[in-house]
Amino acid sequence: MSIDETSARPSGTAGTAAADAEKPAGGAGPGRGGPAKDRRLNPVRELARAMILSVLRDKGTIFFLMVFPILFLMLFGTLFKSGGTTHIKVAQVGEVKVLDSLTAAHREQLSKAATITKVTSGPAALEKVRAGDYDALVEQVGDTVVLRYSLSDPVKGASARATLNAVLEQANLAATGKPAKYTLKASQVEDESVKPIQYLTPGLLGFAIATSSVFSTALTLVTLRRKKILQRMQLSPVRPWEVVAARISMTMLMVLTQTALFLVVATLPYFGLQLTGNWWLVVPLVVCGTLALMSLGLLIGSLSKTEESAGGLAQLLVLPMSLLSGSFFSLDGAPEWVRAVSYVMPLHYLVEGGESVLSRGGGLLDVLPTMGGMLAFAAVVTALTLRFFKWNEG
Repeated sequence: MSIDETSARPSGTAGTAAADAEKPAGGAGPGRGGPAKDRRLNPVRELARAMILSVLRDKGTIFFLMVFPILFLMLFGTLFKSGGTTHIKVAQVGEVKVLDSLTAAHREQLSKAATITKVTSGPAALEKVRAGDYDALVEQVGDTVVLRYSLSDPVKGASARATLNAVLEQANLAATGKPAKYTLKASQVEDESVKPIQYLTPGLLGFAIATSSVFSTALTLVTLRRKKILQRMQLSPVRPWEVVAARISMTMLMVLTQTALFLVVATLPYFGLQLTGNWWLVVPLVVCGTLALMSLGLLIGSLSKTEESAGGLAQLLVLPMSLLSGSFFSLDGAPEWVRAVSYVMPLHYLVEGGESVLSRGGGLLDVLPTMGGMLAFAAVVTALTLRFFKWNEG
């Protein structure tokens, strides 16, 4: 072998390096699974998967975020299932001619609204009214019918007055012998099939979404910061927007599951929720509402240093917001300042929009401004959160 041939041939080490350099990047050759970029994990999907598994391992979180709101719906749905008028218990002291002279038909009609119990002792019956055993006491002195009721239950007191007034009007009409010139025919504007569950479902669903969005977001942010996971993420190839997208994906999956469970339970024959034609609009409405409520959770998590303080602030926000947004009862009779406060809360618009598409047959144009307003709220609060956000506890 000539010297020229020996020098032209690469040495063992150099030859190996040259051969390695000629291989495709990432060691992917024929039969090796393709380019490396095809095997790259999706950070958003993997982070969301890890967060979901973390929640599923915590049975307490599953109960309070998923099961507890459903139990709330079942409780309220059972309590207000009938949706009928308030039934009262009235003690009749001695002879009351107006009541004693009622015909069988009128007496049967009266029994639907009141149970009349005859008693002999006025003072004893009065004490029972004060104690709540009777809702009212009625007695007759000459041509005057005296009604005594307690203010401890204003609804039943008003019902007792209205019931007795109706009886007296019939008695006065019978005494004069002249038929009434004008009559009143009252009916509800909703279909006869409308039940209280139509209005309970949107409110309690809003409460459940507020609890899930605010609490989980705030507590997760504080935990990640306290355990220095946020700091490690800052130094890792994972970008901040991927972490945020994973958190949003996990929360969206949770609240959409809540929404599906609520609708399944509420539409059971026992509760009888009647879905309107545009009920599906509750899905984009829930998505927009969740983003708005999550922004509040981010703000609380940025301001809090411990899980305890984050949980306390979240509770201080969610419960009053639920009460002032009509989640549990209507605000129609509330003071003007209470309604004014509710207008700045995103939960108010989520509940109102839910009622529109689930109960009143509202369409896209009815809830589009509501969804836009909630997205704007989310953008403003998130921008404010950036002023307080910290990667570490320092």
